Amino acid sequence: MIERDLKGKIVDLAAKYPIVTLTGPRQSGKSTLLRYAFPEYQYLSMEDPDIRAFATEDPRGFLSSYPRKTIIDEARRVPQLFSYLQTHVDEQNETGVYLIAGSHNFLLMEQVSQTLAGRTAVLKLLPFSHAEMRAAGILPQNINEEIFFGSYPGIFDKAIDPIDFYPFYIQTYVERDVRMIKNIENLSLFIRFVKLCAGRIGQLLNLSSLANECGISVPTVSSWLSILEASYICYLLQPDWNNFSKRLVKTPKLYFYDTGLACSLLDIKSPSQVDTHFLRGGLFENMVINSFVKQAWNRGETIDLRFWRDSQGNEVDLLIFDGEHPTAYEIKSGSTFSSDYFKGLLKWSALSGAKPAQLNVVYGGENSMQTSTGRLLSWCQM
Repeated sequence: MIERDLKGKIVDLAAKYPIVTLTGPRQSGKSTLLRYAFPEYQYLSMEDPDIRAFATEDPRGFLSSYPRKTIIDEARRVPQLFSYLQTHVDEQNETGVYLIAGSHNFLLMEQVSQTLAGRTAVLKLLPFSHAEMRAAGILPQNINEEIFFGSYPGIFDKAIDPIDFYPFYIQTYVERDVRMIKNIENLSLFIRFVKLCAGRIGQLLNLSSLANECGISVPTVSSWLSILEASYICYLLQPDWNNFSKRLVKTPKLYFYDTGLACSLLDIKSPSQVDTHFLRGGLFENMVINSFVKQAWNRGETIDLRFWRDSQGNEVDLLIFDGEHPTAYEIKSGSTFSSDYFKGLLKWSALSGAKPAQLNVVYGGENSMQTSTGRLLSWCQM
């Protein structure tokens, strides 16, 4: 069992709330983490037809049979159970009554917000972080390998080749989730759409271009993107456009929650192919941004991430808003430092009044250092 950084936060919140809800992509290790952190709890999966039928047909009897200390996996398969959960935990008046896990952010959170508001803490678990892999001694040897392998536990726990893991993941989980969230008849067209999205990693989202290339309407693109977001496949990084100038980009950028999955969709077959791929810079940028997301979510925190870009092409890849002053990061995949790496940061700093302590460059080299302009951070230390 590889130790997950989120474990301590889950245990802490289970002592304060009657229910803890854990969501995240399929096979990110949610049920494994809950069963490891709470070995005294009984585990039930709503994927089991018999268990699901019992909870669906007799929710009161189900909760009477499992009144406390129970892990309910894929609970969104039985949406009517949530109203009974509300009444049950109110009557129990205890903490740590149930632990709920689910892989559909939209479907699960819809039920949680409607019936369990104030009764549950909500946490998110993504695949392994860079720090978790380093602590477990399974960190890939270089940038290209880390991008290619991604970070899904199954690849490391069971030594599954990414070439085998990700295509089956897409087939057995993404397609299944898509049917559950929205009944899309032409799944092959949807998979083409997902691959086109992978080809736009780190780029400004152009709905019309995606629609034209895929042969679908712009509203369909928006709808399908929401499915990918709900399934923890990709996310949109919003621009920071409220300050400094009216000539700022107001279009989000597209990223994937796992670079290994993105590589599979891009038909990348080996780490060496990553090295020469035209999207290597975008994939590296995606990996670094994911690292910040995982760090925050593993602490049980929300994180406000944005990017900045003006109409002249001046850009800062990542702004993290935590407190009064944002921290800026430029992300470069090159392994040799260049003073040009700070160009966009200095432009943003001149407009925002940011200090050198707020300016950072994450690059593909191994040495970190403090410069007069800002900090240079090695990807190895993420």
